[in-house]
Amino acid sequence: MREGRELERIGIYGGTFSPPHNGHVHAARAFLTAFSLDRLIVIPTFIPPHKTRTEATSPADRVAMCRLAFGEIPEAEISEMEILRQGKSYTSDTLRALSREGARLYFLCGTDMLLTLDTWHEPEVVFALADIVCMAREHDAAAYARLEEKAREYEDRFDARVHLLTAEPIEISSSEVRALRAVDGAWRETLPLPVAEYIESRGLYL
Repeated sequence: MREGRELERIGIYGGTFSPPHNGHVHAARAFLTAFSLDRLIVIPTFIPPHKTRTEATSPADRVAMCRLAFGEIPEAEISEMEILRQGKSYTSDTLRALSREGARLYFLCGTDMLLTLDTWHEPEVVFALADIVCMAREHDAAAYARLEEKAREYEDRFDARVHLLTAEPIEISSSEVRALRAVDGAWRETLPLPVAEYIESRGLYL
């Protein structure tokens, strides 16, 4: 509670989503449930700051696949804000654009992202504007201990609000899906069916 009234809880889930797979959808559902989110804004990036090239798949294709992947989650909405903004997609800029009175922002990230978040563009802005929620993608006790240590460090250095989401992960990555697409029909099992059908119809990742 803040100022005597309940804040709207808004989840933010960014990524390249090339393609969005079952692990992404599972993480979104776990995120929604754990934090009782009112809305979940899924934001495909234009150019992630850590990458030096754009994706081979067009922004339009990635947005379309996100609409298909997250379409059965009523609270989810797909935002093209970073694509329309173009340039490198800095999280601090996105959080500024979404921040408003009466709302509390929750930003979902993975293991590698949490461990390096203090090296991002304007990390102090990211920590000030959103609760950070990390969902580990793998079963690894040592990695989880590093996440706990990093969370404490951010709390001390930035007065950050960091939460570790302990939902069971689905261990798959978009790069693994793309690799499977080229050699093995099993790639379809890693994706929501509408996304797999879209990829086939467009001849993507071949």
